[in-house]
Amino acid sequence: MTGTYARSASFTITDARYVGAKVGADLRLLHNYYGKPSLDDIEEYVEEVALLLRDGYLDTVDYGFRDSESNVWKLRLRYKATLGGQLTDGRPGSLPRAAKVSGHSFYSYLTYSQKFFALTGAEQTKVKEALPFPRKGAAAPSALSGTSTAGQGYARNGAGVTRDVYVAL
Repeated sequence: MTGTYARSASFTITDARYVGAKVGADLRLLHNYYGKPSLDDIEEYVEEVALLLRDGYLDTVDYGFRDSESNVWKLRLRYKATLGGQLTDGRPGSLPRAAKVSGHSFYSYLTYSQKFFALTGAEQTKVKEALPFPRKGAAAPSALSGTSTAGQGYARNGAGVTRDVYVAL
């Protein structure tokens, strides 16, 4: 007797929290270098990433320091949700230690995926209410003149994030 079966991989909350924990490790490194974000906030950011990534609702999320008057990034870590393709699962870290962020506030900016926008208004509200903290609508900070380093990524079981680090000149 012979049989065949197909195993389909599914991206679980455990997988999403694994990826989120690596984002959290980067944020803890920012905390060690620059004093922000707070450790309590990091835990909430990690859970937000995990919940949105699990359901395919995350497009990008940025963390870093910006000039609040001009809404310009001074240091930004951008994580873009990715599925399949050239996923890598690297080690967190390799962040700039001497970015000029003194006097600038820590900030986070998130964009949702097309899958999220395909939901009804009520479904979108339900997703947002399940997140660890509310986000308010705001204009995206700009990145005017600086250097950007890509290539780092965190992934598990077919989904993850790629990371880009921007430092203003």
